[in-house]
Amino acid sequence: MVHGRVSRLSVHDVRFPTSLGGHGSDAMHTDPDYSAAYVVLETDAEDGLKGYGITFTLGRGTEVVVCAVNALAPHVLNKALGDIVGDFRGFYRQLTSDGQLRWIGPEKGVVHLATAAVLNAVWDLWAKQEGKDPRTLVSCIDFRYITDVLTEEEACEILRQSQVGKKEREEQMLAHGYPAYTTSCAWLGYPDATLKQLCSEALKDGWTRFKVKVGADLQDDIRRCRLIRNMIGPEKTLMMDANQRWDVPEAVQWMTKLAEFKPLWIEEPTSPDDILGHATISKALAPLGIGVATGEQCHNRVIFKQLLQAKALKFLQIDSCRLGSVNENLSVLLMAKKFEIPVCPHAGGVGLCELVQHLIMFDFISVSASLQDRMCEYVDHLHEHFKYPVLIRKASYMPPKDAGYSTEMKEDSVKRHRYPDGEVWKKLLTAQGN
Repeated sequence: MVHGRVSRLSVHDVRFPTSLGGHGSDAMHTDPDYSAAYVVLETDAEDGLKGYGITFTLGRGTEVVVCAVNALAPHVLNKALGDIVGDFRGFYRQLTSDGQLRWIGPEKGVVHLATAAVLNAVWDLWAKQEGKDPRTLVSCIDFRYITDVLTEEEACEILRQSQVGKKEREEQMLAHGYPAYTTSCAWLGYPDATLKQLCSEALKDGWTRFKVKVGADLQDDIRRCRLIRNMIGPEKTLMMDANQRWDVPEAVQWMTKLAEFKPLWIEEPTSPDDILGHATISKALAPLGIGVATGEQCHNRVIFKQLLQAKALKFLQIDSCRLGSVNENLSVLLMAKKFEIPVCPHAGGVGLCELVQHLIMFDFISVSASLQDRMCEYVDHLHEHFKYPVLIRKASYMPPKDAGYSTEMKEDSVKRHRYPDGEVWKKLLTAQGN
């Protein structure tokens, strides 16, 4: 039973100094400090439950997202949770269509990241009150701008058809989990010794799918890709990620040189806004057996719609904090199913693995009903700061057992890493000042 009014919304700027170890480094983001705008919703229900939501950032700029969350707060405060989820599509549209805030979007950029954080907290609170994992109905989806590709009736039919074998797929997830790949071994800022050590440890732990960062220097990419391919052998899966570094012709030329290492895909080869550029790259690399993967920085469902229409990607990568939470991600999962494009989510960062595990298991059980060419990214950083961290077993995500969206961080971690007055940052900023 859904009950209570939202009585308080607080948001925290939480940052982890991951740049000190080169964690998360790539060709475009050389010194990321994995961070989050962390939202906490409280109600007057007196049941002790809170909703926790996050959106992922890289350090500087988190304070801007915090401001955007506070700007959205009037749309949430004093609202009955039952009214919110009773017309979730309407509430989603209310957040994304604010007559003034929409001007600094619409449905993209900082204001959309803030929307994701707020909605993630709502989903967490709703799921806890219901005492079950996040589940949704088509009525939560805003179909505006995508009905030329997916109507509400088509979405209902996809979900209806996927009921066949659903119980068996649930049992499969409980027994074996969802297949994952690792990005933790080959950040661009890691020296070769670290890469070798982490790759060796991952092989011992049973990992068979690896991703390497590329794009800064071609000769260095060739050397590093050869190193990792030699370590994992020819039978294991290798992916590459350029993090938007190249122009379109450059992407084709660069990947032609790296084709000898048999990558399954090249991720984010160019600007995430360039739909036709992705289509050109995809067409050019297809004869080499290299697919194009993208999505982690796609603004909204409209960009995904156009990527699918243009046949611009072979692997679709949703992000649990870039789009408008579960609501918008559901529309993308359903479009991907219609176009028969496998979904391989982006994860890592701060809490992205914790969130996206729910989405990808829902996709398998209730939408796609397939694991062919599908896997979910895993990065082994910062899970110790979460109250309900992901569980990886035999290189697979095991289903979470606790109610909610797995977004709650440990109070001490938030306190120590709050920027700029947390203990960790006080010490670092003092040391930098000296």
